[in-house]
Amino acid sequence: MAMVNIHTHRPRPDERSIVTVGLHPYDADRTNGMPDCANIGEDVDGIGEIGLDYACNVGRDVQQRVFEAQLAVAERLRLPIVVHCVRAFDAVMRTLARYRLKAVIFHGFIGSTEQMRQAVEAGCYLSFGERTFASPKTMEALRHTPHERIFVETDDSDTPIAEIYRRVAEILAIDTALLERITNENYDRIFKDR
Repeated sequence: MAMVNIHTHRPRPDERSIVTVGLHPYDADRTNGMPDCANIGEDVDGIGEIGLDYACNVGRDVQQRVFEAQLAVAERLRLPIVVHCVRAFDAVMRTLARYRLKAVIFHGFIGSTEQMRQAVEAGCYLSFGERTFASPKTMEALRHTPHERIFVETDDSDTPIAEIYRRVAEILAIDTALLERITNENYDRIFKDR
């Protein structure tokens, strides 16, 4: 069974990853909208990495407008989304509540146990990666995240996905093979029809 790497900048053929298209919040002011929806082919698994980043220099109104435009496309095309969220959790959750989305994956989740619970109660998945291990509150949130809502990722890290799995499994106090099975089941639940 291949390891799922739900969000990576360096896809590998021996890992299960996804292909997404979307406009990152950093780029929200450099365009008139999002990529041409007509060009979203069958090889695209989702819309991402999209969301809100209140730590970047792009205006919040512009980010919000672009985020909502992309959510509307994801809703219409019944595609899952991969969310980028920095210092904007409440705003992201309020926005997501207005759409009927196939699935929502918070990539590189950094947050508290309470934020994890809010996301999980809303049906979201959380992906954990290298940055998880630098945040005690996020490691605590990971410990309490329901297994059926967990993903693992490398994002832009050079750390091999197997090492991320080992460290996440250690925090969860489970075997790495079990974590692989869990993430593969979660992957299949969302992407089996793609």
